[in-house]
Amino acid sequence: MVWGGSMKDLDTKRLLLRKWSIDDIDDFHELMSSPACIIGGWKPSSCREDSLNVLKSYIETEGIFAVILKESGKAIGFIKIYPDNNRGKYYAKMINYLLNENYWNNGYMTEAVKCMVSYAFEELNVDLLSAVTTPQNARSKSVLEKSGFIYELTINNGYKRYDNEIFDSVIYSIFKEDYCKK
Repeated sequence: MVWGGSMKDLDTKRLLLRKWSIDDIDDFHELMSSPACIIGGWKPSSCREDSLNVLKSYIETEGIFAVILKESGKAIGFIKIYPDNNRGKYYAKMINYLLNENYWNNGYMTEAVKCMVSYAFEELNVDLLSAVTTPQNARSKSVLEKSGFIYELTINNGYKRYDNEIFDSVIYSIFKEDYCKK
């Protein structure tokens, strides 16, 4: 969905989730040029110009939030929320995310995902929120489980990465009624 101005900033204790800005290019390039982004399925940027092109598309697309450390103002990752069109009768959205590897193991992405879960159910009024990872991405599975997502199923050979390598897709989800019970 193209940016229509309806995205709002989201706050947590340590983070600000906000629309990307062209001023974020240095942090974005650091994030996207790291070989660690391959774990999440993204192709590492080979140059600043590649990162700038991707950043411009993120700026123009609604639902892609920069994850900003409040204490420094540094963009340390992103989280996307977009339609999940595979859920039939449910109004469903899906999330995916990437965190700069220098900030792993501090609970930042779990904090961002929990914020996005609240936003999805309380403000977007979705019925179901889902996420997909791979069996190899233990950190992502941990973030999802800590954020209230439940393992649904694994689809054998369900994901083709940018380099044509095939992986299983591990599907997690959380229903609004389960979120409301917490």
